[in-house]
Amino acid sequence: MTRMRALSEAECYARCYGDHDDSVTIIRVPVEQRARPAREPDHVSGERLRQSFEERLDTRDPDELAEPEAA
Repeated sequence: MTRMRALSEAECYARCYGDHDDSVTIIRVPVEQRARPAREPDHVSGERLRQSFEERLDTRDPDELAEPEAA
C-alpha cells in the first residue's frame, strides 16, 4: 500500500487508540524548544578506533587472560 500523504499526530492516535476522550490533549512543542540528546560523531576514524581498541586491551586483567588448566 502506498500512502498519499503523511498522517497527523491526531490521525495516528485515532488509528491506534480510536477516538480520544476529553482527558487527552495533543500539544505542539515548537521546534526550537525541543530538547535534542547529545550525539556522538557520525563517524570514527580507523586510527581512533584502533587506539580505542588498544586502550581496552591494555586495561585487561592478566589473570583473566591465562588459559584454564586442563582437568
